[in-house]
Amino acid sequence: MQSHTMELPRLIKIGEKNIGDFGSFLNLLNKPKKVSLISGKNVQNVLKKKIEKSLKSKKIRFVWHTSIDNQIKSLNKIQKDVKKDNSDLIVGIGGGRSVDTAKLISFNLAKPFVSLPTAASHDGMASPFVSVKSDKPHSIVASAPMGVFVDIDIIKKAPSKLLASGCGDLIANIIAVKDWQLGHKKKKEYYGRYAADLAMMSAKIVMENSSVFAKKGLDARVIVEGLISAGVASCIAGSSRPCSGAEHLFSHALDKLAPGIGLHGEKCGIGSIMMAKLQGQDWKKIVKTLKDVGAPTTAKQIGLKPEIIIKALTIAQELRPKRYTILKEIKMTEKKASSLAKSTKII
Repeated sequence: MQSHTMELPRLIKIGEKNIGDFGSFLNLLNKPKKVSLISGKNVQNVLKKKIEKSLKSKKIRFVWHTSIDNQIKSLNKIQKDVKKDNSDLIVGIGGGRSVDTAKLISFNLAKPFVSLPTAASHDGMASPFVSVKSDKPHSIVASAPMGVFVDIDIIKKAPSKLLASGCGDLIANIIAVKDWQLGHKKKKEYYGRYAADLAMMSAKIVMENSSVFAKKGLDARVIVEGLISAGVASCIAGSSRPCSGAEHLFSHALDKLAPGIGLHGEKCGIGSIMMAKLQGQDWKKIVKTLKDVGAPTTAKQIGLKPEIIIKALTIAQELRPKRYTILKEIKMTEKKASSLAKSTKII
């Protein structure tokens, strides 16, 4: 029997207008004397005073670091600066990039990490995986956060397309779990039903509530809890398997071919439509759900050209040859890719 390690968040706090409790939250975790805070400039402009007030109230010293992008060069620069802080804890505050930066640096420096997401655009807020721009187009394993602190009021103030993108990342679990089962069947790969079911439940909650979301708007708390659960599912599985299959490979291929176009969850959502058709799943239901939550269902809506979609489908599997997905079962030629994208109205 293969062994794997489960590293789970120790404490998760979700509230509304609770940013003032952040210092108390850190004290509950590991009573840090000093923390390194990593965020982008916009987040600092909005939250700096509130976070500083909360930390000062608990006599926690702090140093801010600004995350510009997730290029290796930028990460190394911040890592050098953070190392000089001699802090007890590293906090990632923001959307994907700052949380990923803090996650990787904490792993490299062997220091605990806390995630304070300001947008719910993907499941990275609670997972041990990091998306870094390098020659490796997919996520790498770092540390799971020791704690996750969420102020729903902050999440609600982020652009609604970020929350819709989070729904796309959750729906992707439907494809990922089916691919994981395929890997288990064909390659005797480890398959953990508990992790798979938890990831599926996160996706199903979005699918089942999509009609309500379409009428009343997205429920930030439901989506945040789904994304945290999905991140925890990956922690339990010891890999990104329950949340990342062929649809994620397609998204990574788009990152390579058309960097910076479209949000991660948006691309995973579009990928899920096509992969669902290949898997024999109800792809039209995925289209309906994505439309209900306000996520794109065509390449044009993101600003991607048809030829990019076709090319991404043909190269997706080779980006991660060891990961067995539905794309291993089909020799994806340009003709097949074109036919798939057109039949699902992606192009």
